[in-house]
Amino acid sequence: MNRLRAGWRLLRVVWHIVAGLLTIVLVFPRLSPDQRHARVQGWALEMLGYLAIKLIVKGQPPATGPMLLAANHISWLDIVVVHAARHCRFVSKDEVARWPLVSTLANAAGTLYITRESRRDAMRVVHQMAQCLRDGDVLGIFPEGTTGDGSTLLPFHANLLQAAISAEAPVQPVALQFADATTGQISFAPCYVGDDTLWQSLWRTLCADNVQAVVHFGDPELAQGRDRRAWAADLRETIGRLRG
Repeated sequence: MNRLRAGWRLLRVVWHIVAGLLTIVLVFPRLSPDQRHARVQGWALEMLGYLAIKLIVKGQPPATGPMLLAANHISWLDIVVVHAARHCRFVSKDEVARWPLVSTLANAAGTLYITRESRRDAMRVVHQMAQCLRDGDVLGIFPEGTTGDGSTLLPFHANLLQAAISAEAPVQPVALQFADATTGQISFAPCYVGDDTLWQSLWRTLCADNVQAVVHFGDPELAQGRDRRAWAADLRETIGRLRG
């Protein structure tokens, strides 16, 4: 029965992706940026429903930009979860731009791409992010740079925080957790870490029940004289506290 239920969920997820692609092609050209953002947020929230994941939002998401959201990273699902709580433009690795179908969805959400191995490209993206913040955008980054299992935080990389310093924009720490609604313990079903493949992570997620995605927004903060490394260390500590 569990496999049948997971298979049904998978069919609904695939259909929802197809519907999203059709919306991008047929509807997005007629929409304003704010209307597109609302569509992306609604699509992400519906996706969580098809995955049988309940969204729990704590704290106050930003009403407007400029704002840089800095979140811990657990799963491929993190972007969907954050979009469901508050649409933002994520900074993602450049491989995503070459993934079939996924790149179409990412582009429609306003994703910025970075070549992580290139310091020169990181500087380009920092300048691009700073301009987006000056224009009033809400951006999202994962300072860990890779996924963990959700039980601990990895070290935070500081480079992209330079965009907020240059634009004199606030950063809002965001703590992500997946939990079993019955026990309150960490749910490892959506994890995408180590030797996990995307399919293994997706199938575990489809098979799991009573999973909650908890998004805890902290208080926005300005650099206040801190350099990016000191700020990254402080944000990591804050997100650790938000995770409880």
